[in-house]
Amino acid sequence: MDSPFPKSSSAPGEGRILARLLPNGVSGLSAITYQYPLKLIAPSRPSETKSVLVFLLSYGGGLVAGDTVDLKIDVEAGAKLSVVTQGHTKIFKSATPDIVTRQTMRVHVAGGAALCLLPDPVQPFEGSVYEQTQIFKLATDASLCLLDWVTQGRTARGEDWSFVRWVGRNEVWMTGDGPGAGTGRLLVRDAVILDGGLRHPQLKSLRESMRALGVVGTLLLRGPLVKSLGEFFVSEFAALPRLGSRDFRSDEAKARAQAEGDTSSPLEKWRAGRLEMEKESKLLWSAADVRGCVVVKFGAPAVEAGRQWIGSMLAQEGSISQTFGDHALLCVK
Repeated sequence: MDSPFPKSSSAPGEGRILARLLPNGVSGLSAITYQYPLKLIAPSRPSETKSVLVFLLSYGGGLVAGDTVDLKIDVEAGAKLSVVTQGHTKIFKSATPDIVTRQTMRVHVAGGAALCLLPDPVQPFEGSVYEQTQIFKLATDASLCLLDWVTQGRTARGEDWSFVRWVGRNEVWMTGDGPGAGTGRLLVRDAVILDGGLRHPQLKSLRESMRALGVVGTLLLRGPLVKSLGEFFVSEFAALPRLGSRDFRSDEAKARAQAEGDTSSPLEKWRAGRLEMEKESKLLWSAADVRGCVVVKFGAPAVEAGRQWIGSMLAQEGSISQTFGDHALLCVK
């Protein structure tokens, strides 16, 4: 018996999000579609009006070997979109190395629009093979906040960078204001290849090359709405203690100086606490301005240490909450 319903023109794993500015000046969704294994959820009654929120999910909380996800996102002029997840994106084991799990995201952000993508980290299981490509095409005055991070696996099961391969590539392009404005200019191409099969004379395994880090990540910032945040990361990186700037005073001398009165500013006090936290958790990070994009790299021995650090940095500067609303920070609190 023939189905009375028209045949779908989309393929498994395909999805689309179209955000636009509503007549009342609030961002909303004019289209949201998806097919298994991809799942997209948008709250029917948003708690925030600063940006429209979409949860990026997968059935069962992860992707099995051979799954392919192809998501297209368009943020029209003046709109603001926040994309989060509801937990780690799990990548399940592949039966053989040639069975690859893939996820592709193609994004266009129009003039005056903004996208904030702050998900939970990807968690590749032992024996998994994963490739991820995310391409962002931004109008000249569009804004982007992107967090892309990956963990060592399931530590409770003894996994420690035990997957076969994890490949991630992020590209940021500056283009015209319309979807058909051409290829544009490449600003940043950030690629990470973690291959358990590669060997180095001094580093016998991927686990050794990670130097006891449990999570590594990249934060990409571009555009006027995240300009102050990018400047904050660059200035805080410049303020990190350098060789020769260590405080060599004894504990007694420090206590005496504190008793005489602490004239440090609130920012300096917060920075001192953050530096102590970074030291205790052995967190490493850097920030650089690359052709108008601020690229932040970080690594920590534990996922929660990385989450606490990135969350505290975003909360202290404050512009993400002001621009997109508190719901944009759900995954980094």
